[in-house]
Amino acid sequence: MNHFKLDKVHYYRHTPFNPTHSERQVMTDLNNMSLEELKALEKEVGAAIKTFEARKLAEARDVLTAKAKELGVSIDEVFGVKSGKVKTPVAPKYRHPENPSLTWSGRGRQPDWFKEAIEAGADKSDLLI
Repeated sequence: MNHFKLDKVHYYRHTPFNPTHSERQVMTDLNNMSLEELKALEKEVGAAIKTFEARKLAEARDVLTAKAKELGVSIDEVFGVKSGKVKTPVAPKYRHPENPSLTWSGRGRQPDWFKEAIEAGADKSDLLI
């Protein structure tokens, strides 16, 4: 592997663009690189793009959060985001005829006491609360 070329790529990546280098010279440098060197450069460019996008998104998030805080609201309130779905328990629909502490909402698996009552000849309407 030609280390001079990788060092040159490393140099371009870590220094600001120097206007004295023409685009033609950069293209010539790319044309002289091996496939392995080009793939390594492509991987570095892809990673740089991803980190750039993530950095810009974080900056935008920080600016918007600061502005919302300045206005006395949360960023979730600004965008109408509801915090977590809260499940409220369903009211019981059926009650055990002899033990009123045993109830069932009518949803999900039938409790054993409900099945036993139906098998014993009780009607669902008899067990309604």
